[in-house]
Amino acid sequence: MSHFTGRKKEAAPLEEAFQELLKAYRLEGKFREKSLIHDWSSLVGKTIGDRTQSVFIRDKKLFVKITSGPVKREIQMNKSKILRLIEERYGVDVIEDLVCL
Repeated sequence: MSHFTGRKKEAAPLEEAFQELLKAYRLEGKFREKSLIHDWSSLVGKTIGDRTQSVFIRDKKLFVKITSGPVKREIQMNKSKILRLIEERYGVDVIEDLVCL
């Protein structure tokens, strides 16, 4: 078990160094945007993820192209909940709105 604790201690300074590097080059926002796009399916679950054709961000708006009418309505009904989840996970300044296409 001690083998795993040693690895965890190493990861924290690396993560901190990476975050500092992103800040230094002003890439933090772009990195969080790319992370959000990449994580969309795991963020909203398999059902929505499977019915998502594309995800992109433009002008702090998250655009999500959904292939199912009922799923699109479900997202629109839970928009504030999804935005809150995004805010908690990626920060307040990454996304301001969610648009279903």
